[in-house]
Amino acid sequence: MVNLDFYAAFLMGLMGAGHCIGMCGGVAAAITIGMPENTKNSKRWIYLLNYNLGRLVAYTVAGAIIGAMLASVATINGTNSPLIFMRFLAAIMMIILALYIGQWWFGLNKLERIGQVAWRYISPLATSFLPLKSPIKALPFGFLWGWLPCGLVYSTLTWAAVSGSALNGAIVMLAFGLGTLPAMLAVGGFATQLKIWLKNLYFRRISALLLMAYGIQTGYIAIKQIL
Repeated sequence: MVNLDFYAAFLMGLMGAGHCIGMCGGVAAAITIGMPENTKNSKRWIYLLNYNLGRLVAYTVAGAIIGAMLASVATINGTNSPLIFMRFLAAIMMIILALYIGQWWFGLNKLERIGQVAWRYISPLATSFLPLKSPIKALPFGFLWGWLPCGLVYSTLTWAAVSGSALNGAIVMLAFGLGTLPAMLAVGGFATQLKIWLKNLYFRRISALLLMAYGIQTGYIAIKQIL
């Protein structure tokens, strides 16, 4: 089941590309724009890769924490019931995400508002690294920016929660982060054609339908286990 969650998380990251561009695209672009004028193109990519590496580490840490927490609850409870209910919740979150990606319903935005409380304290620390004077500073900057309130991340965290362990939770969130890489590298690298393709409504809606189908299937399996 972890393998399926891994692929589902990667798919969520890949197909949520449009949301990634909207949430973090400006930051990725600012990294390259804020560099010294004499910075070579090869070094610009090092900045961008380090930023994304830091972001992926943040996702992986979050996945490990949430995976460990839910695994502990299941152990204390003595049954898998909490994980089954969380898997049903994860299915609902995937369907909500699909509705958002397909631009049919934007309820996912409400989740992002919840995380704004913590982000008020993290944001000043993250922006203190700008402008980035060296590639190494892009790592902590990316790590801090990885905690930006994001409905897409929250949706994937529900899958990390039911992964069964800290390691599996970390793997699920790492898979999600890897799925977001094409969009983020495209924004920072100014790959115009790829950005247009990722924002295409037809691509978004086909992606949304695939995610919705997987969410419905997962929810059906969870209901059968509950009953």
